[in-house]
Amino acid sequence: MFQKTFPAVFMLSLLMSGMPANAQEPPENSENIKRNSRFWEATLAGGHYMVALDRISSVSRHKYLLDGAVIVDEVTIDTVGQALARFYFITPITESATGSAAGAAAAKITERGQELIDRAAQAAGTEAHRMVIKKFPETTHAHTIEYRILSEEELTALYESVRNAWESGRGRKFSAK
Repeated sequence: MFQKTFPAVFMLSLLMSGMPANAQEPPENSENIKRNSRFWEATLAGGHYMVALDRISSVSRHKYLLDGAVIVDEVTIDTVGQALARFYFITPITESATGSAAGAAAAKITERGQELIDRAAQAAGTEAHRMVIKKFPETTHAHTIEYRILSEEELTALYESVRNAWESGRGRKFSAK
């Protein structure tokens, strides 16, 4: 019996060895999906951030008053390692002082100042007025990665995206202006 089946099995194995090797491998797209599903990525006006989901140790969102002048709404992603990612939206304190004559006047001054800064930046061909401000060497060497978000809605969407990715263990890509 062995002598009869051996040639057939041998021929079958020769035929199968001639088949293209990629027929047994998963398509390249499925590998990309597997690899990318381990990461949360954000593409923003100030750059690009990517973190492995299993390296995230906490995700938080909070507001604070900075130097009595601006309200900072911040999302922080803490990771295993040395880097801390901060994404924030800044609101001048004058915008929260609505309803009074002084608040209205301050808001108009702030609005006019922002218009002038925007026009000057456009004329110079730069987006510097929308960039993160760091002070050398304190903030540049603090192992902090910072991004400025231009609206509260985008910050909320970013927070929901990273939180949902971390909770579910499935990667996501987030994009904002």
